[in-house]
Amino acid sequence: MSDRDLYCDTCEGVALFEAPPCVDGHGADCPELICTGCGAALLVATVSFPAPRLDHRRSSRRVHRRAA
Repeated sequence: MSDRDLYCDTCEGVALFEAPPCVDGHGADCPELICTGCGAALLVATVSFPAPRLDHRRSSRRVHRRAA
């Protein structure tokens, strides 16, 4: 199990959190954590987005539109 000191809203302070046995196969990197003081659950989720591709040639070209 993985142990971490994190802020717990229920305990209103820093508490020890541990990952319960993970059935999803995450092992020690399981995003689900449980406060050992009060039992509150915490989900640690990380999201990453690819950087937008910039095409300087397209941004400098003006588009002229006509009304139908």
